[in-house]
Amino acid sequence: MGDPRRRTRSNITIEVDADRGVFMISVAAELADMHPQTLRMYESRGLIEPKRSPKGTRLYSHADVERLRRIQQMTNELGLNLAGVERVLELELELEHEKRRYEEATAKLERLQAETVVMREQLRAEMQAEIDKLRARNEIVPYRGRTTDIVRVEPQGRRIRIERDPD
Repeated sequence: MGDPRRRTRSNITIEVDADRGVFMISVAAELADMHPQTLRMYESRGLIEPKRSPKGTRLYSHADVERLRRIQQMTNELGLNLAGVERVLELELELEHEKRRYEEATAKLERLQAETVVMREQLRAEMQAEIDKLRARNEIVPYRGRTTDIVRVEPQGRRIRIERDPD
């Protein structure tokens, strides 16, 4: 056997929801490469909303840290001021909302188109069944020998042509 003092190491992987607050302000600031006071300022401007522990400690999530990095990129690399960052974030939120509305409308349109096809086929089948019933009772007969045209036979023996779509 091995040495009882020897310890074995094992890695444990824990998956955490991206929106769950897990980092204290100092850790989040380090991960986002900024000063904790900057995070407080961003919070006061409404750019970031950390969760709070039961004792009121700020807890930042992975999504918060990514948002902080994006804010950092917009201010440092793109030269935006915080008002510009706020506007960009607002527009991104609006864009996501409109994308969802578009996807919902597209899905609804596809459902309606599918329902229309089904209804058209049902109507076509019902019309054909009605035509077949009338033919069986000799109330309609082919007109001039063409099977695509139908006529209705009146009680007096006159034939009246029935117009229909070439569908």
